[in-house]
Amino acid sequence: MYEGKFPTKRYKHTLSFLKEVISKDEKILDLGVPNPFSEILTQEGFDVKNTKGEDLDLATNIVKTEEFDVVTAFEIFEHLVSPFNILKEIKAKKLVASVPLKLWFASAYRSKTDEWDRHYHEFEDWQFDWLLEKAGWRIIKREKFTNPVKKIGIRPILRRITPRYYLVYAEKL
Repeated sequence: MYEGKFPTKRYKHTLSFLKEVISKDEKILDLGVPNPFSEILTQEGFDVKNTKGEDLDLATNIVKTEEFDVVTAFEIFEHLVSPFNILKEIKAKKLVASVPLKLWFASAYRSKTDEWDRHYHEFEDWQFDWLLEKAGWRIIKREKFTNPVKKIGIRPILRRITPRYYLVYAEKL
């Protein structure tokens, strides 16, 4: 299931979480272009539409519609300069989002080849909670999980025991 170069553990964990909080009859807007995980959601029977690569710091109109029941954002908010803007504008009543957690033993991610692939934020859980609450969301369920890598060294050992991702289900106040 979902083998290959994709993050199998993260996808399985996220899918399991989503199935616990969202039904397949709800319409989902997934922030971000179509990707392997949004394809998995579709294969699993979820009704998913993706954004088209808009700069979500500036173009928030896509979330200002009541056409969707749920907005999902899996590893998206860390790429935005101001995730508050889009979080505040979402009209859907439900949000499922994951963000990378700040790791004390690693710098924030920045691609050496892609100028857009970088993290402006890597959150501590309380920071993301605060951001959501300030933007008008009430957190219903939350989980942290690890993301081990198949390498040798101190940091790979720390990645086995230190949570890397924070997954949240929230409802609009």
